[in-house]
Amino acid sequence: MTQDHTTGPDATPETPAPWRPSRTVAVVLAGGTGTRLGLGIPKQLLKIAGKPIIEHTLAVFEAAPEIDEIIVLMATGHVADAQQIVDKAGFRKVTKVIEGGDTRNATTRIALDAVGEGDCNILFHDAVRPLVSGRIVRECVNALWTYAAVDVAIPSADTIIQVDENDCITDIPVRSSLRRGQTPQAFRSGTIREAYRLAEGDPHFAATDDCGVVLRYLPGTPIKVIDGSDENIKVTHPVDVHLADKLFQLAAAQAPRVTDHRSYTEELTGRTIVIFGGSYGIGHDLAELARRYGAQVFPFSRSSTGTHVERAADVEAALKTAFEATGRIDHVVVTAGILEKGALAEMDEETMDRVLQVNFVGPVIAARQSLPYLQQTKGQLLLYTSSSYTRGRAQYALYSSTKAALVNLTQALSDEWAELGVRVNCINPERTATPMRTKAFGEEPEHTLLAAETVAQASLDVLISDLTGQVIDVRRAPGEVPAQSVPGQAERAASPASAG
Repeated sequence: MTQDHTTGPDATPETPAPWRPSRTVAVVLAGGTGTRLGLGIPKQLLKIAGKPIIEHTLAVFEAAPEIDEIIVLMATGHVADAQQIVDKAGFRKVTKVIEGGDTRNATTRIALDAVGEGDCNILFHDAVRPLVSGRIVRECVNALWTYAAVDVAIPSADTIIQVDENDCITDIPVRSSLRRGQTPQAFRSGTIREAYRLAEGDPHFAATDDCGVVLRYLPGTPIKVIDGSDENIKVTHPVDVHLADKLFQLAAAQAPRVTDHRSYTEELTGRTIVIFGGSYGIGHDLAELARRYGAQVFPFSRSSTGTHVERAADVEAALKTAFEATGRIDHVVVTAGILEKGALAEMDEETMDRVLQVNFVGPVIAARQSLPYLQQTKGQLLLYTSSSYTRGRAQYALYSSTKAALVNLTQALSDEWAELGVRVNCINPERTATPMRTKAFGEEPEHTLLAAETVAQASLDVLISDLTGQVIDVRRAPGEVPAQSVPGQAERAASPASAG
């Protein structure tokens, strides 16, 4: 006789089987058209910090060890553009780039079909949230071991009001219980499939949020909320483009550091670095540091080698010298600069011309002359701006304006040279203890200045990174005291306010 396994009303429910997903799939939703940005291309193809927005987004999931596969749902007519970005960046986890649907409902259904059957974790993420962090991805995936649905949100800093059809307030919810939703949203595959299956029977169904579909059609399913981040913004309006660009700059302020001296040696041994302005200050310290790790460094300056960065022939000769000696040039660094104080109306033409030539024309010449060499090695051009670039300062108008120009030059060249594999970045140090600054401003309290060696270290980290199009802020750590200038550096200065 067959045994009856039917449980009675007082029987203890069986423990659910543990969740055993076969893989974790990130679905990047890139169906936007850029209408609100006033663009002729989808906003996810817009470049920020030297790369298309979608490339930044995909790079996060590509680097996340929790993610096994990436599927891209692209706007109609732009699948080939997205595929080209994927191929060029070498994203190995991207298995499909397909066209999304006309609505969010249709796009999610296409994504679920693309994922296929079988138990897996699925993360849906907006392509135009390029600043999502690895921490958020990791916590979403980890939460799926316990919960069937996971959302990402941050507390609301603003009071939220509810209005009627006449824009009159009807309610003001308690802010402490409110959150602002972000993505990714993560699900066990069976849960999100079942929610959409049930939704198909609702003639009024229109999804804008996948967690909302689970909440409405599977009301007994807990949806775990993990902390998002203020930086995880969605690029929707024109101002968002500028905010995202600046956030990438701030994120790059902590350039990737390798773990130990051996790693630096592995990265730099055999590389050739040319430094214009390398006789003292930041350029000198960078040269010493790079040599310590095995790089072949060629510093050039007016005071040590008679090299004028604003003279094309001098720059050409310097680059040729380094190339003939080593057969390659991996990095070109331009720290050369002049800081002349004084009211613009009172400055003589000779001084104005010298400032403009050294501070801006020089880097332009160095960039043009360096490109053929850097293209061969897929190398990097590194420029230097000043904190004054964000706001012109009285008494050194030309200096601050030329430094602002270098930021624009960095961003433009990183875009122009991206297809060539050449990276361009710009270091933005706060007030730094260098002979140039001392001669221009006199002695200042040491605790208020950044050490030139700190800027050199940050520069080295940027050179061995894959960053491009970035303005990297370098700030003094709490309690940091600047290293003393190397003896004799100040005496080698070619002018009262010259940076080599």
